[in-house]
Amino acid sequence: MSYYVRIQRTIEHIENRLTEPLTLTELASIAGFSDFHFHRVFQTMVGDPVMEYVRKRRLVRAARDMADLDKRILDVALDHGFQSHETFTRAFKKMFGMTPAEYRQRGIRTPVYPRADVNSRRFNPYLGGIRMEYRIVTKPAFKLIGHALETCTQEGKNHEDIPAFWQRYIANKGWERIPNAVHRENPVELGVCTDFDMEKGTFLYVIGMEAEHFEGVPDDLVCREIPEATYAVFTTPLVPRDQFPASIQSTWMSVFNEWFPHSGYEHSGEVEFEWYDERSNSQKHDLVQMDIYIPVKKKAD
Repeated sequence: MSYYVRIQRTIEHIENRLTEPLTLTELASIAGFSDFHFHRVFQTMVGDPVMEYVRKRRLVRAARDMADLDKRILDVALDHGFQSHETFTRAFKKMFGMTPAEYRQRGIRTPVYPRADVNSRRFNPYLGGIRMEYRIVTKPAFKLIGHALETCTQEGKNHEDIPAFWQRYIANKGWERIPNAVHRENPVELGVCTDFDMEKGTFLYVIGMEAEHFEGVPDDLVCREIPEATYAVFTTPLVPRDQFPASIQSTWMSVFNEWFPHSGYEHSGEVEFEWYDERSNSQKHDLVQMDIYIPVKKKAD
């Protein structure tokens, strides 16, 4: 069964049970995925983390029901899966920029946040075998020291935050403040995605280096022990520097939309990272590229 069919099946399940309690684990089970793999695939295909999608669909339906002046706001909240007036009001204001009472008073027409249809969002339909070059490697455990940024996948915020973070890092020569680097002579910088919150869609992005030890680390840098893991490694295409961020994002999207569904692997839930070495240096090369390391495990039969 294709990934598109699996994700669309969970979307239909969500739509039929928006007034009932829903959990990420329940929805992942319907798709036939592990929790983390489902979280990453759903967000890539739909554009929102799954529980954020559920929240938005509930709020749009609730906003529509606000037109019924005979219904108390608390009843509207309870009817759409919110457990209290306070929780509903906080979520409503975050999405619409005003409280439910203000929204009702102004008689606003409910904006559209339609049910997702992943079949209409396919980037490249699978016709007998899309081939992406990759290799499977086992990387031993390593230490990481770096600069950290918390970002989120909601509405593609991470695609704006991370390139800007890299620009600040380069402008400030952030590598000079990272001690104990393993690859000091031929620097290798990592862009690491870690500390995922699957409910909120947030994660920590760390620009750092492999380190020999954690002694003498400045207080504003973070340290992480990354365990040994098996990775599928993808190399981005050679592109001019101004196209580099777009080529990285496109490769990430292709992995989840085109490679994973037919690979026999799924995301293992370990740390993901980007590997920037001498090939990424625009001072040395007109065209640049890098590697993406995605932790994988064989899918169960």
